[in-house]
Amino acid sequence: MKQGRGQGGGGRRGQGSGQGGGKGGGSGQVRPGHGGQAAHAAKAGQPRQGRGRPPRDEARNAAYDLMRAVDERDAYANLLMPTLLRQRRIAGRDAALATELAYGTLRGLGTYDEVIAACSDRPPEEVDPPLLDAVRLGVHQLLRTRIPPHAAVSATIDLVRLRVGPGPSRYANAVLRKVAGRTLEEWLEIVAPPRAQDPVGNLAVTYSHPRWIVTALRDAVGGDVDEAAALLEADNERPRVALVARPGRATVEELVAAGGERAAYSPYAVYLPEGDPGAIPAVGEARAAVQDEASQLVALALTRVPLDRDSTWLDMCAGPGGKAGLLDAVAAQRDARLLGADVQYHRARLVWGTTREAKVITADGTRPAWRPGAFDRVMLDAPCTGLGALRRRPEARWRRDPRSIPELTALQRRLLDSALEAVRPGGVVAYVTCSPHLAETRAVVEDVRDRVEVLDARAFLPEVPGLGDGPYAQFWPHRHGTDAMFLALLRRA
Repeated sequence: MKQGRGQGGGGRRGQGSGQGGGKGGGSGQVRPGHGGQAAHAAKAGQPRQGRGRPPRDEARNAAYDLMRAVDERDAYANLLMPTLLRQRRIAGRDAALATELAYGTLRGLGTYDEVIAACSDRPPEEVDPPLLDAVRLGVHQLLRTRIPPHAAVSATIDLVRLRVGPGPSRYANAVLRKVAGRTLEEWLEIVAPPRAQDPVGNLAVTYSHPRWIVTALRDAVGGDVDEAAALLEADNERPRVALVARPGRATVEELVAAGGERAAYSPYAVYLPEGDPGAIPAVGEARAAVQDEASQLVALALTRVPLDRDSTWLDMCAGPGGKAGLLDAVAAQRDARLLGADVQYHRARLVWGTTREAKVITADGTRPAWRPGAFDRVMLDAPCTGLGALRRRPEARWRRDPRSIPELTALQRRLLDSALEAVRPGGVVAYVTCSPHLAETRAVVEDVRDRVEVLDARAFLPEVPGLGDGPYAQFWPHRHGTDAMFLALLRRA
């Protein structure tokens, strides 16, 4: 994961302090009273030597281990955290605390590094990464949680002593006590450049995004700095869990009875205020699933375009299967058949698990395994930067590299060409990205406009306001509470 300070610059961080092995850069030493010489001495009735190491705080240790895994192994926070909690049997308030500390720190990393730099005798990039991650966790507790300052500082110092060492705890103590002297708003007045002089820099520090992402998102909302700020703020909020009741297999009423709340837009969506989605029978049986409301709606828009012939559908980049699961259910109600394809075998396996009637294959969309003009409807959910789902993947903003965009958009163009070849004349292609970046959305579609009829996507989503000026549809987290999903509907001439 890249450094937060500098808003996206620099290379990979270091690989640890060398203060011992163990998962997450820990010291490898045993807990007091849980083995080793301390336990032997206690059993022998001998006096202990000193206070020993502080007891483990399981929630903060889990958050710390996730931070280290993201840095050292490029782990995905949203995938690793549930595993850590389950393996360590952390539940309830401790699980909620661990998740909030890890995700909140990863989201706020850019802001926190600027604050740390103002309170330290050396820049964050020169601080040993295991120590820096622990201090970042402490800064998050001080500036964005209700944890009392003395408790946040004390718990972080204990974490540093346990996982990094007693010497580095002095650095952590000095920095955190300075941080605790001001509120977040007061620190932003100090470390963020004035918005009037450097609006991009101000937004980057205030809302903890790399500068290049701030620029891209500001451009995507038409250059409006205030709306860009609202979008960036929404990126830092914890997203609600949206469920889809796959039609003909589950109902919204069933999910509401399980504790869900009806969604505003998708006729098949509910939001789950709390609890484990996997504990709901319909989800466990794959009749329902976790799926963002915008993801549901772009798939439904494709199914709503009227066609004179409508029997064969293709989802050509179908993994991991959210849209394919919904398309499969709708297709089954119409006696149509869906083919789901993905270039990666393990993702194709996930698609197979989310569908009932669909045929699923491993295939490269740029080298089609199907006949030209074989499909009536084609879903192309193209690989993208994922800038529209940053709130779900808190570390993603620091991993993305703007230098990768030309290669990515070239792939998107090849896939769109392939999708237009796969659909029959008069058929329709949905070009979808989970990114509002103009280079991945409008610019890609503009290249094929002379070969297609561009439909007004908003007309097929009448229940959703604020989708833009058309003919495309752009969802936004600050407007719709969804991921920033882009949709273009293209009818082959």
